[in-house]
Amino acid sequence: MRSEFFRIVTSTLAGITLLLSVNSAVAESAHGIAMYGDPALPPDYTSLPYAYADAPQGGRVVFGNTGGFDTLNPFVQKGTAPWQLRFWGYESLMGRSWDEPFSLYGLLAETIETPEDRSWVEFTLRPEARFSDGSPVTVEDVIWSYETLGTVGHLRYRGFWSKVDTITQTGPRKVRINFNTEDRELALLAGLRPILKKSQWAGKNFADSGPNEAPIGTGAYVVNTSDPGRYVSLARNPDYWGKDLPFRRGTQNFDQMRIEFFGDATVLFEAFKVGELTAVREYNAGKWDNNYNFPSVQRGDVVKSEIPHQRPSGITGLAMNTRKPLFADWRVRQALIHAFNFEYINGTVTGGTQPRITSYYSNSALGMRPGPAEGAVRSLLEPYASDLLPGALEGYELPVSDGTERNRRNLRTATKLLNDSGWTVQDGVLQNAQGDPFEFSVLLRQGDREMQTVVEIYARALHRLGIKVSTDTVDNAQYVARQNEYDFDMTHFRRDLSLSPGNEQYLYWGREGVTQPGSRNLMGIDSPVVEALIPEMLNATSADHFISAVRALDRVLTTGRYVIPIWQFDKGRIAHAKELRFPDTLPIYGDRPQFMPTVWWYDPN
Repeated sequence: MRSEFFRIVTSTLAGITLLLSVNSAVAESAHGIAMYGDPALPPDYTSLPYAYADAPQGGRVVFGNTGGFDTLNPFVQKGTAPWQLRFWGYESLMGRSWDEPFSLYGLLAETIETPEDRSWVEFTLRPEARFSDGSPVTVEDVIWSYETLGTVGHLRYRGFWSKVDTITQTGPRKVRINFNTEDRELALLAGLRPILKKSQWAGKNFADSGPNEAPIGTGAYVVNTSDPGRYVSLARNPDYWGKDLPFRRGTQNFDQMRIEFFGDATVLFEAFKVGELTAVREYNAGKWDNNYNFPSVQRGDVVKSEIPHQRPSGITGLAMNTRKPLFADWRVRQALIHAFNFEYINGTVTGGTQPRITSYYSNSALGMRPGPAEGAVRSLLEPYASDLLPGALEGYELPVSDGTERNRRNLRTATKLLNDSGWTVQDGVLQNAQGDPFEFSVLLRQGDREMQTVVEIYARALHRLGIKVSTDTVDNAQYVARQNEYDFDMTHFRRDLSLSPGNEQYLYWGREGVTQPGSRNLMGIDSPVVEALIPEMLNATSADHFISAVRALDRVLTTGRYVIPIWQFDKGRIAHAKELRFPDTLPIYGDRPQFMPTVWWYDPN
């Protein structure tokens, strides 16, 4: 039915090669920008390729979240906001096409200009750009947004700000940003900062905004009602300024969108079954096959849609906090990986239908290759041989069990690794030379029953090694706060990765995150090799160099043994009311937050 998706049989590698093989344009105004070369869509494009340009508008949809929220500001470090808000109500100078590895097109800005070395970038605002209250977007708003987010906003915005030398107004609708760092990606990242209204925050503390005031943005949707911890309702602005832009044609089609909050995923699913929710994403293939046969599905009122993609697997699993002495030794981490009986756990939890993540960039052309490092990848790694862990150069594979619960062979290997690192069993308890027992807790979000099951099975295996494991299940606010402060031993971890990795890698694995609260480096990775390989990616000028740098980074991260990987989400699985439709042409990134609900529509017939 949606065979158009498969028109790109080798899109991942071919797309990256195309983007990297063309020289950058000289400094002249353009409608869009790609990481390398030219964006795929011409200046006169009429819509994004994965949007149905003539989609009808109207209808109401209801989605569900687990946990709660205590702020409506998704751009600050303090508090927990509904994650959807920053995608639904706010815009940036440029917008991203999810059918290309990394290309941007004018949104609030009508043009972008940057020189060949990308040492600066200049944007020209659209004269018609407006905030949701009808006021015009000014260069002053842009500069304030960059400065505020870069200094008191969420950490995801601060890394970019540290690389800005100056930001100045160069014309009535022009703003120029000069960079202090050689980094080709910065010109694109500059186009992706959300633009907020400066005057709203006069005399107020932006960083301490709470649950009663949402920032004013330029997006099509605005919060109209909310009840902290219970629901948030958004309505499409009938005067939305950008509804006629080619970038917006066929998108943002619903009149109303509402988010209901539930204590756990089981209650959420029951609400969906009785029609209280319009759509849910299912991440467990076993549940998808076995639990979606309730009456609404049998009648055809609920439709199951599968959305393929070509993005990397990312990394999902149990992250070990290497800031804790217990996990500092790589042999201990490898022992815990051997003790994790993936084949048995996967069979129990998902029916064994979802493949395992084998590296951070597996399932893509950017992933590490089997066997020893060769060619350019080896050349990038060899100067740091003394800092590499076993397997980075020689080759590394995750252990495989026989699928039975006992997992004897891997547990024997785990025992040897623990003994080699100074841990031995005394009276049934694994202890070090000082007599300290090997015990830790796993931090989980309340309602995450799937991971609770995983940890329960895992704990039984560890008990056979003399290790005591407890589960620390907390509400959403405590979960976020404790992860931000790295107050955990082990925790559930998920990091999506793209076909165009760049500066965000510093936030994910950079050594600043070892001590800086709120980074995405939950594992506490502190590696000089990682610090050296990220710039290699950012400043690559050829396809081979870029791909080799990412594959080398993938080797270092995977052989760091920081995460016990579980299954990958090999496709998107969305169950939805039959009235919800989406285009036949799918983006290479598949189902991301910008896919549902952005390009979906409501068809009452």
